Amino acid sequence: MIKRINEIAEILAILNDTKRGKDWLMQEVKKHRLKSQVKPSMNSFEMLKVLPNDFVSNLLKGLRGDDIEGFEDVQTLTKTFHWFFTDIVAGSNPKIPTKDQVRKIVVLNELISRTETFGKRDPASTVILPTGDGMAIGFSDSPEKPIRLSIELHKLLNRYNESRSGVEKLLIRIGIDMGPVYLVKDLNDKDNVWGPGIILTRRVMDLAGDMNIFASARIAEDTRKLSPEYMEIIHPIGDYHIKHGEELQLYNIYGDGFGNRIAPRSKKVEKLTEDKLVKPAYNFAFRTIDIVLDVTEPSTMLTHHTWVWKLENISKEPKEQVHYIIDGDKEREFKDLNVTVRDERGNSLEIVTVDANKPTHKEFNVKLRNPMLPKQTKTLKMEYDWEEPDRSFYYRVASDCKEFTYLFSIAKENQIKTRVLRVDAETGYRVYASPNPVVKYLDDKTIVSWSKTNLKSFDAYQFQW
Repeated sequence: MIKRINEIAEILAILNDTKRGKDWLMQEVKKHRLKSQVKPSMNSFEMLKVLPNDFVSNLLKGLRGDDIEGFEDVQTLTKTFHWFFTDIVAGSNPKIPTKDQVRKIVVLNELISRTETFGKRDPASTVILPTGDGMAIGFSDSPEKPIRLSIELHKLLNRYNESRSGVEKLLIRIGIDMGPVYLVKDLNDKDNVWGPGIILTRRVMDLAGDMNIFASARIAEDTRKLSPEYMEIIHPIGDYHIKHGEELQLYNIYGDGFGNRIAPRSKKVEKLTEDKLVKPAYNFAFRTIDIVLDVTEPSTMLTHHTWVWKLENISKEPKEQVHYIIDGDKEREFKDLNVTVRDERGNSLEIVTVDANKPTHKEFNVKLRNPMLPKQTKTLKMEYDWEEPDRSFYYRVASDCKEFTYLFSIAKENQIKTRVLRVDAETGYRVYASPNPVVKYLDDKTIVSWSKTNLKSFDAYQFQW
């Protein structure tokens, strides 16, 4: 009897502290379908007096939280999925009306449902998790499915965006990874998942920019071995910082009609190695940069590239070498690019090392005829031939530049769409650059020119035609 009185007294105290009364007690009785002498006219104390002992004891446990004990034990084994995680870029931007944001979510869901990979999925081996302005989809039967889904979705999305402009465009970012998760029941008694697999996939996606498809090394490296097609479209881009001081090696997936070759660099791990002692970003400032593109074979967009740098040594030591980085859309060996570098006197300079000779990415060092002293300036002219089938050229300034000039030429009979876009190196977001490019039509050529002053380190631009 004393135990029951103490339990009733503690229940009444908790009810008072939590602003609950006899109405709440009546609901609990009805919820448990308890047959008792409880009447609506009774107060809380009177109700508790007539309720069964076991009910009063369990009610107190519930109010204390004691009945949760043991529920937290995970009784299931993990299951490994290959994850696709996407969301809408600027999906919660307060400047975009809520109705327009919701419209984009509806469109994204519809486009995902129209992809072949999603349509032919095996429901028994697929997990689908809406995430508000995006979607996480796990496939347990194939590491290729997240990649195929991403490519198919991008192609549908590009067609959708063709007739839209500005904020009307639907831009997304995608992260792909693989890993184990626990299957957990949510409050609606539906399967949900949690674990390192989906957590790291979200972090991969968070590193992506506009229309990037990023994949972790552990899924990308295995998939690249499956076919030559995957080798061509899955590109290593280095290590990136994620939470808790960790680093993640990433791959960028892009090709004809999908992905975005330009990857954000804000969280990229910069490893200081000896070769950086010759890189412009660490030793030189640009007085001027002149970029000249001449399309010599329009059918393949074979383009003769000329870069003229007027450099100033801003370090405290003489410099004997200069580092170059060039990229292209077509896979080429370095020896096939006809790379030449000359100084202001026309002297041919020696390419002393080729540090990277990847199919679409080259890095090399050029030895100067004479060491470049601190505060001394030199003009270097580098030329090479590489196809630009995407009709796009990306250039990122390695160090501060006082004056930048771009000049493009192509045979007049070829139609072009001239655009100069400024690229945010952190997010990959692109906007039209100012001033507008100038287009001139000569007898046999179309000439496009554009110039800008006082560029800062790592300013980036994309030139389209």
